[in-house]
Amino acid sequence: MATAPKEKETESLPEFLQMNNLASENVGGKVLFATDDWFAAAENLLKKNDPEFKPGLFTEFGKWMDGWETRRKRIPGHDWCVIQLGVPGIIHGFDVDTCFFTGNYAPRISIQAACLKQEEITLPPRGEKIGTAASDEEFKAVEKLQSEKWYDLLTMVELKPGYSKSSHNFFSVSPKERWTHIRLNFYPDGGVARLKVYGIGQRDWSSCGPNDLEDLLSMVNGGVCLGFSDAHYGHPRNLIGLGRADDMGDGWETARRLDRPPILKADSKGILQVSGNEWTIFRLGHPGLIIHIEIDTNHFKGNAPNSCKIDACVLTPKEEDERIREKWDVKQGNKWKVLVPVTQIHPHKRHFIDGTSITLQEVVTHVKITIAPDGGVSRIRIWGFPRLLP
Repeated sequence: MATAPKEKETESLPEFLQMNNLASENVGGKVLFATDDWFAAAENLLKKNDPEFKPGLFTEFGKWMDGWETRRKRIPGHDWCVIQLGVPGIIHGFDVDTCFFTGNYAPRISIQAACLKQEEITLPPRGEKIGTAASDEEFKAVEKLQSEKWYDLLTMVELKPGYSKSSHNFFSVSPKERWTHIRLNFYPDGGVARLKVYGIGQRDWSSCGPNDLEDLLSMVNGGVCLGFSDAHYGHPRNLIGLGRADDMGDGWETARRLDRPPILKADSKGILQVSGNEWTIFRLGHPGLIIHIEIDTNHFKGNAPNSCKIDACVLTPKEEDERIREKWDVKQGNKWKVLVPVTQIHPHKRHFIDGTSITLQEVVTHVKITIAPDGGVSRIRIWGFPRLLP
């Protein structure tokens, strides 16, 4: 029998958890090399879904585990793997999740990083790896990367076991450089369920012309969530993910607002007359002039919002820091201007908003997306021309 859900923890969580997971399999992250995959393959580290535990399930190599688990090491050295980020960018922090690894978790780890060109990577394909260790050929190929000399983003730290209140091991990092690859080191062996690499994508905008239309909000182009009112079922960072959403869990979905009127009423345009709403704020990957917007409620068939409004503004880094510290309290100054007025949206549908409905013809750096009264949206695309601020 399933247990009742517990209330959310009230302890403060790191700010970097609002950012994008640059290593997830669904954005192209992949394992290039691992010293050992005996009990469970390193690819599990990058799964987008939460870890599972299946009591009584064994493979011919031992207990089935949903993570990366190496054999108990009986030779000199330690285990490690090389991961290619799906989205190159600036890393702000890690979530090293040991969920369900209680007596077999890696006791210590470190993480190194490098910025490599694709032509520097000449590793053989991984293939099916469970129950194996790296071959001599694979070791010789990976030696060319000299990964042991990569930059130490996270020096050796201890992990906590994978019980419900201790499994998430959060680590902030300070070097703000662009990285393409990381090396995860276990000391000496063991298991980890998931590795999430939180940061901001960074692309080279120098090759982008003034008339090149770009999705300025996309995580690949450097868009990042900076705040939100509610994310009960799905985080708003999903709005800027790659492609269309796989399911409702791959979008932003809030709880049902408790201040909804007992009986709902709408105006002549079908807009519900409610006082409450939910919001999320993003910094664009590049300042730009916005000319086209897509709002996609794919998969949200019985729980899409009734309406959406988008505001925009220009904020300096100092102003952004101040707004974040104040949790985006409007009393701290309101620079928002209407980009798209309140617009009715519909379930399970792509909505395209062209320039005739966009009311702001100015270069902007940030957008605020407001839905009413609550519900879920799968993707938002903000298409525009990259521009430099005056």
